[in-house]
Amino acid sequence: MEARSDTWSLIHAERRALLADVQQLAPQQWTVFSLCAGRTVRDVLAHMAATARMTPRDFFVKMAKARFNFQTMTDREIHELTRGRPVGTVAAFAELVDATDHPPGPVESWLGETVVHAEDIRRPLGIAHDYPTEALVRCADFYRLSNLLIGGKKRVAGLSLRATDADWSAGEGPEAAGPMLELLLAITGRPAGLAALTGEGVETLTERIPHR
Repeated sequence: MEARSDTWSLIHAERRALLADVQQLAPQQWTVFSLCAGRTVRDVLAHMAATARMTPRDFFVKMAKARFNFQTMTDREIHELTRGRPVGTVAAFAELVDATDHPPGPVESWLGETVVHAEDIRRPLGIAHDYPTEALVRCADFYRLSNLLIGGKKRVAGLSLRATDADWSAGEGPEAAGPMLELLLAITGRPAGLAALTGEGVETLTERIPHR
């Protein structure tokens, strides 16, 4: 069995790779909508920066100020980090690529946050990235067993998932098979991942992912 990589090493490597990509964006690309409903590419990068700087104490203080409405807190953080020109948002993210601060939650959730949001940004812009298979597998294993915020466990309940480009499968029931990255997108509720999947379980999975 291969040794597991240090989670923060994976996170930091993927943040640096994303930073290299966004530093090359043209002005008009920042307003392209990401795979996150209602969020632009710049909004998502700002959210990633906000998460990377937030400690558990910060999280609870900011949640209290937002009257414990997670969406309100997130909107405020994004607004703060999208003032002025995009170069400011990039600079904020650049300062935090090697940070290890994070809100409450298991470290695997922050690996997932990094990988999935990076693809939220890249996919609409047509930027291809070769994510480490280990990172994709660990994210998929985390999200398929958790309903917190993402609702992955409920989304894939009663389905069998199988990667066609990695030695990974999970669950029981009608199968949905495809590339590991597309499976991860589907597990996390991104319709963009569905087109590359095949099998009897795809119909059920499609019904559980709102198209937006």
